[in-house]
Formats: sequence, C-alpha cells, structure tokens
Amino acid sequence: MAKTKYRVESDSMGKMKVPTDAYYGAQTARAVENFPVSGRTLPREFIRAMGLVKLAAAHTNAELGFLKKNAARAIARAAQEVVDGKLDDHFVVDVFQTGSGTSTNMNTNEVIANRATEILKGKTRVHPNDHVNMGQSSNDVIPTAMHVSSLEAIEKDLIPSLEYLRDALSKKAKEFDHIVKIGRTHLMDATPIRLGQEFSGYASMVDHGISRLKGIRNDLSELAIGGTAVGTGINTHKSFGKKVAARISEATGVKFREAKNHFEAQASKDAVVQASGALKTVSVSLMKIANDIRWLGSGPRCGFGEILLPSIQPGSSIMPGKVNPVIGESVTQVAAQVIGNDAAITIGGQSGNFELNVMMPMMADNLLQSIRLLSRVCTVFVDKCISGIEADEERCGEIIEQSLAMCTSLAPIIGYDNAAAIAKEAYASGSTVREVAREKGVLSDEELDRVLDPLSMTKPVS
Repeated sequence: MAKTKYRVESDSMGKMKVPTDAYYGAQTARAVENFPVSGRTLPREFIRAMGLVKLAAAHTNAELGFLKKNAARAIARAAQEVVDGKLDDHFVVDVFQTGSGTSTNMNTNEVIANRATEILKGKTRVHPNDHVNMGQSSNDVIPTAMHVSSLEAIEKDLIPSLEYLRDALSKKAKEFDHIVKIGRTHLMDATPIRLGQEFSGYASMVDHGISRLKGIRNDLSELAIGGTAVGTGINTHKSFGKKVAARISEATGVKFREAKNHFEAQASKDAVVQASGALKTVSVSLMKIANDIRWLGSGPRCGFGEILLPSIQPGSSIMPGKVNPVIGESVTQVAAQVIGNDAAITIGGQSGNFELNVMMPMMADNLLQSIRLLSRVCTVFVDKCISGIEADEERCGEIIEQSLAMCTSLAPIIGYDNAAAIAKEAYASGSTVREVAREKGVLSDEELDRVLDPLSMTKPVS
C-alpha cells in the first residue's frame, strides 16, 4: 500500500501534518488526533447545512461590503460544493468532539478556504477564520446548522413519509370497515369492533404525530446566526443574522428567521429537545401500531390470525415454511432507537452551561439519525407490509361468536348479574353466549339475533 503523503500546516498551537490531498487544515488534523472515538462523522444533512450557512454568509458579507467580491464568489462556489456533497470525504471530525462543534466548524472553514483558494488559482489566499468564518462563531453556526438540517429533513422527508403511512392506513380502514372482529382490552376479549375502526385509530395516531411535528416549526425555524460568541453579536453586523436567515430560506424552501433572543438560542437547545420529543411520540405510536399488526397477524394457525401479512422472506433457518412479521419488527427496533436517542438528547439539552450548550454535535447526530430512520422505515412499513395486508373475515367472525363479551349487549335488557351468569355458564360448558341465552329462553330467537348482532355492537345505540 502506498504511504500517505503529508504537507505541514500551522494553527495558533503550532505545526501539524495534514494529508497532501486533504482540503482541511491544521485545526481539523488536530481534532482528528484528539477525538478518535466513534469513527463516525456528523451526517450528510448536517454538513449540507454547514455549507448553506457558509454560502449565505459569504454573499451577505459581500453585500455588506466586508468581503471582496472575488473571494466571496470563490467561497460561495466552494460552499455550494459542500452543500452538494462533493467534498464530503474531507469532513473527518468525529461526532464526539468539542461540545460546541468548533472542530466541525473549523473543518468546514478550512475545507472551503482551501478549495476557494484553489478556485482562485492561488492568486488570493482565502483564510478559514478571517474570510469563511467572517461575522460568525462556532457558537452560532453549529446551532444554526442543527436547526436548518433538522427542520429541512422533517419538512422534506419525515412529514411526507408519515403522510404516506397515514394515507395507507386510512385506505385499509375503509377497505376493512365492513369486517367485524373482537375488540380486546387488557389483552382480554372485549366487545366487537370493526377492523376498519381499529385501522382508523392507527391512521389517526399517525395524523396526530404529523400535527405535533408541524407544531415545532416555529421554534426550529429560529436561527442563532448573528449571535457570535455569547449572543451579543460581537464582530458582526446587526443585519447579518437576518440576511443570512433569508438566504437560507431561499435556498431550502423552508422558512427560517433570525432568533428573537440570541442568548436563548445559543445557551439553550430547548427547540431540539422539543423536536426530539415529537419524534419520540411518533415512535411510541409506531411501536403500538407495528406490535398490534404483528399480534393481529400471528399464527398462521395458533395465533389470532385476523389479518394476513405479506410473506416477504423465510422466517427461520431451522423451521421450514415459517414466515415472520419482519417489517413490524424493523419498525419497533427503529422506534426503540429513536426513544434512546431522545434520552441522550434530553441529557444533552441539560448541558447548556451559562451562554453555551456543550453537547451539540451529539444532539445533532442523534436528532438527524432519528429523523432519517423514521422517514425510511415509514416508507418500508407501507410498501412491504401495510399495503399488502388482507383480512381473514371468516376467522374474525369465528372469534366473535366464541367471545364471552357478547353478553355485554344483553346486560341492558336482562341485567348485569343475569348476563354475567350466562357468560360464566358459557365459559364452563364451552358453549357460546348465544347458545346459553337461547337455551335459557331469556329472549325470543328473533330478539336474541337482533341483540347479539356483532355489527350493531360496533355503533352507539340509536
């Protein structure tokens, strides 16, 4: 294997060896040495957002007269390459780094500066701090990138995926609306319910999750940019934050604005915690839906078997013919991961010490992973499971007739105690409620059939 060739660069702490073909510089190389922790860098969505911030900043600084136009154009071109993912290999700092994300900010500054200098053919040296980071601090850039990357991913990926899932569940609710099955409470038989009603509940859960995500737009759309080191706006123009936010809005199609209070925006990560909480709630919903569907499809002969799930792969390496509800299991694992990510984000949110939070890279990584996982698994859930679900109408009817909860509709007519006695006798004898009631002659056959009609039990008394 060929040996890596190095060049020597310097930062304020001295000289560092940097790979010759790397666009990053001394500070990034130092961070690579300091944080050999996970082997994971911040995700693509975040790096894209960093490029968007630097792109908007370059144009804004040129407009305000602080940055020469040729340097601004070169920085903007390099930043656009970051946005487009063309320079991803040069973003090498571990997630678990300085809590402010300064190393990733400098990684971005150095990559853009060196690429911009290359674009200018070396005639003008673009400096990572003086030019690319002009009017900025890691302390306002990193939280800005957190909000931009997460809100853009929620708006463009997660909400559409959840709408896709909601619509698929709603379609099944309509398809199954005529099918009556047994309801269950406490895992025990309860009064009948229509399969469509059950699925309508799932669709509504997802719809509520979408509403909760839309509810976080206002806070996530506030950007810390313009606050610089501690929120006072030192070393930046008073219009800088507003103009950068406007440019980011134009580039993403998502509405952003400068934070009303920069001290809150930099010291607190409450909006990120709130967003994670909404993702957690969506995950709890998905866990319930996926587990219900797994139970309803359990069998094929010794379980509930009320619905038939698509067979998409063999389920066992030892039991021939076994097929498992693997998509539901994938959904529940994603839900568990997102719930775990939320716990870490919650702890991270508590680490806003005075004027700065110091767990931002971890929080950004977890939040974006949660959004990405939920976005993808919802689509898989629909395509590989929900759309192909069929109902076993005959099985649903058989279970209802065997249920002791059928006696519930007798109670208003013959009294609770008499209905309970019929249920106990039916259980002891292995008979159905209908059979015992008919034998006891509590109602005429015609009236009994009317009262014990399962479909009528799925509606309020008219």
